[in-house]
Formats: sequence, C-alpha cells, structure tokens
Amino acid sequence: MKETIEVDIKVPNQTRYLGLIGKIGEDVARTLRKFKGDREELAYQINTVLTEAMANAIIHANEHDPDKEVHVKIQIRDQELCIYVYDQGQGFDISLPPKRNRLTGNLDEHGRGIFIIHSLMDRVSYAPCSNGHVLEMIKKLK
Repeated sequence: MKETIEVDIKVPNQTRYLGLIGKIGEDVARTLRKFKGDREELAYQINTVLTEAMANAIIHANEHDPDKEVHVKIQIRDQELCIYVYDQGQGFDISLPPKRNRLTGNLDEHGRGIFIIHSLMDRVSYAPCSNGHVLEMIKKLK
C-alpha cells in the first residue's frame, strides 16, 4: 500500500508560529512507516528547514506585514517528502551564495537559512506562483 500524507496549513505572518510548524514537520517525519533511516534525524532536519523557510517568508518576503499569511504544505509521495512554503512577497534569488564576514570568515546571518536548506534537502527551488512565490524543498526517503 502506498503511504500518502498531506498536511496543509495557513498561519498569520507572525514568527510565533515557527515552533508550531516545525513541530508538525517533526511529527510527520516520525510517522513515516517505510522510511528506513534515522527518523529522529529526519525530524530534526524537517523542523530546521521549515523554521528557516517560514522565517524567511515572514521576515523577508512578507516583510512582517500582518495582512499577509504563510501557507505551508507537506506531502509524502513517491518516496519523497515534499515541503512547499508559499509567501506573498516579491521574491529573491536563492542561487546567490551566502556572504562571509570579512573579519571572521563566518557566514553572515542573511543567506544562512537558504544555505542550510540547500544542505539538508535533495532539491530546492523558488518560483513565482499565483499570489507570490513558493519555496519547494524535496527530501528523498529511500
């Protein structure tokens, strides 16, 4: 039997919902019966990418605008965990590498979230959609 899960959530454009969405992602990861890897590690990774993506959507894309919302969709399909984070902003270029601090060599705060998302997921894209943009993050479960 094919394991299919879909979670669809819309939340106000407020950072106080980051923990809630991250926890939901963790719970989805922990319930995957056919996943043979470390479920706790997967749960941690999903929480991390959801938190980073949501923070970017709220702070940067939607610019803290209380009249906007963030829409998150999590799907399991064909041995892939697919996460979509929809914002109502103008968009940005996710292919730009994060900048490094000239003095310390550490990654600057801006751009670090996208770097983390790229390093934890197998595929990442960001594209226009009907009411803004969508960040698509795919993790292979095989």
